[in-house]
Amino acid sequence: MARRTPNVTTTREDTSIPGRLSVCQCPTILCTSAKQRVSHPAPHWEGTAVIDGEFKELKLADYKGKYLVFFFYPLDFTFVCPTEIIAFSDRVHEFQAINTEVVACSVDSQFTHLAWINTPRKQGGLGQMKIPLLSDLTHQISKDYGVYLEDQGHTLRGLFIIDDKGVLRQITMNDLPVGRSVDETLRLVQAFQYTDKHGEVCPAGWKPGSDTVKPPVQRAQSFVYAANHPFG
Repeated sequence: MARRTPNVTTTREDTSIPGRLSVCQCPTILCTSAKQRVSHPAPHWEGTAVIDGEFKELKLADYKGKYLVFFFYPLDFTFVCPTEIIAFSDRVHEFQAINTEVVACSVDSQFTHLAWINTPRKQGGLGQMKIPLLSDLTHQISKDYGVYLEDQGHTLRGLFIIDDKGVLRQITMNDLPVGRSVDETLRLVQAFQYTDKHGEVCPAGWKPGSDTVKPPVQRAQSFVYAANHPFG
């Protein structure tokens, strides 16, 4: 698969009026036409997915009350993509143990997804899957999430962590040649869930059981309490 450097330009010259700039229309992560924004509600999506070998309708709202790892991959029957999908599928129980589900999405049809799943892994297929594969045949979901490459007809390797309230908490965007880490994705979900529950913040490289940091206001409140209650 050819390497492509994502377009980072957010303005372009409007040729109809010399010297005038207009908003770039290419729906990449840095362009204003994409609807995804961290700390804002994740863009709605719905479509047909392959789940347990069957076609089923699936939508973002189905995951209300749970965290969701929603990731895009370029195309079925490629090379890096199956390593990512199989890795997430084989370890999905680790995400489910912390109230998190995983959904993979590409611009291929549900029929192509099913054919890939039905192909043995030794022959370049996925084999049995424990996560849904969502079809984005119209490319609308990919555009809303800012991952669609208009000139290539498929997506970048975008990964989105959506919390149990439907809010987008994290975005990872890889260029085509490099896959993503299940370990790092799991760590990030654990970190966001910890901050949700405890109100503390997680420093770089934080893992469950590591020290966290109390925000300044929280530290000040603890200091005042200790001063007024020296014996607990």
